[in-house]
Amino acid sequence: MLVTNRFVVDAEAVAAFTERAHAALAALAARPGYLRGELLRALDDPTHWCLVTEWESVGTYRRALGGFDVKVHATPLLAESIDEPSAYETLASAAPEGEIVIVASDRAAAPFR
Repeated sequence: MLVTNRFVVDAEAVAAFTERAHAALAALAARPGYLRGELLRALDDPTHWCLVTEWESVGTYRRALGGFDVKVHATPLLAESIDEPSAYETLASAAPEGEIVIVASDRAAAPFR
C-alpha cells in the first residue's frame, strides 16, 4: 500500500518544513508494517513536495497513525497536505525487466444496483 501526501511550501518555510517532515518520516518508519518512505521535491516547481510511504497493508498503516510519536510528529504535518486521496492499494507491479504481477483488490466489491 502506498501513501502520498503532497504539500505546497513557500521558499521561506522550507527549512522548518523539511525539519518537521524528517521527524514525521522517522516516526512513521519506527512503526510496524512500514516498508519505506521518501521526502520528494518537484523538479519543475520547488514549492511542491511529496511525502511517500509504503506499508505492508491498509491495517498496518491505520494502526501506525495511532502511535504516540506519529500523533505528535506526523499527524500535524499530514493535516497540512493537499486535501486529496492519499492512500493507494497496489493492483499491479513489475520488477525491473520483470513480468507484471497482478493482485486482487482488498476492497469489498461494490454491491450491484
